[in-house]
Amino acid sequence: MIAMLLGLLLWPALLAAQPVRIKDIADVEGVRDNQLVGYGLVVGLPGTGDRLRTAIFTRQSLVGMLERLGVNTRDNEARLDTRNIAAVMVTANLPAFAQPGSRIDVAVSSMGDASNLTGGTLLVTPLLGADGAVYAVAQGAVATGAIAARGAGASVMRGVPTSARISSGGIVERAVPYTLAGRDHIRLSLRNPDFTTAQRIAAAINGRGGNTARAVDPRTVLLTLGGRDPMSFITQIEQLRVQPDQVARVIVEEASGTIVMGEQVRVSTVAIAQGNLTIRITETPQVSQPNAFGQGETVVVPRTQIEVDDQGDRRLGVLRGGVTLSELVRGLNSLGVGPRDLITILQTIKAAGALQAELEVR
Repeated sequence: MIAMLLGLLLWPALLAAQPVRIKDIADVEGVRDNQLVGYGLVVGLPGTGDRLRTAIFTRQSLVGMLERLGVNTRDNEARLDTRNIAAVMVTANLPAFAQPGSRIDVAVSSMGDASNLTGGTLLVTPLLGADGAVYAVAQGAVATGAIAARGAGASVMRGVPTSARISSGGIVERAVPYTLAGRDHIRLSLRNPDFTTAQRIAAAINGRGGNTARAVDPRTVLLTLGGRDPMSFITQIEQLRVQPDQVARVIVEEASGTIVMGEQVRVSTVAIAQGNLTIRITETPQVSQPNAFGQGETVVVPRTQIEVDDQGDRRLGVLRGGVTLSELVRGLNSLGVGPRDLITILQTIKAAGALQAELEVR
């Protein structure tokens, strides 16, 4: 299993060594999504909504909504008792250059004690940006994609029924002002900052002719347009291919036992021995029965078998210095350890100063 896991981790590392397009590793600075958020009500639930007696904000929102529609319920607010409505938070990403009238997907999440949003309909909900302005409005039937069934003695649930989406449920009302026309400079922002990669991107762009690109820092490459059309220039350079560089890094996810190693990971010469003491106790009680017409009693005789495994068959393994990633994986596999033990080995190698890479434990 560990050999298959590390083999799969090795494959992306080999692909990373191949040249990639600039558009796949860098973004045009300023061309990005904007996050929107809003508060709304989902109605039409089959008795799975909020309890109005405990979800005070849901009751107040319901009263306020009815008042805006010309229905006065404040005098009888305490008598409101329905389970087919739920207060929700609505979130969405406003894409770059989205224009009024464009549609976007929205996510709906329950705030109160509603147990299921399936079958509900989101009422008109303004979506606000970080500046407090309304940039979109959402409404429509929600889809959870979850399955929930409950009986007298058992229940089953698949997915999260209190979180839903509305495909194309938001309509853009206001565009975020940003234009490329008339700009003298454009900045490319690397998704994974690196000095070498930034310099290679600048060299690839300048290789087309002219000194138009300059690496400002590990994240930024400055492009001088010199009167060129920004759209045409970006279209041409984003197809250029460069070989990205990366810091030698090992990522360890302790919760799941996942280990990811970068291509540049190297280990100095080190000897490794790993083993655990396992004690296995097996109880096999037997029944002792007296002969027929005897005066004895039937008793249970305990039988205990104890096995001690100190994993003495595991020997000291040597990892030679300066090995490649494939050789490192092969050497670790030869120790015959699982992912959990491998995490401990990597941490110990790092503590010994033999792991020439960053070790990030999450």
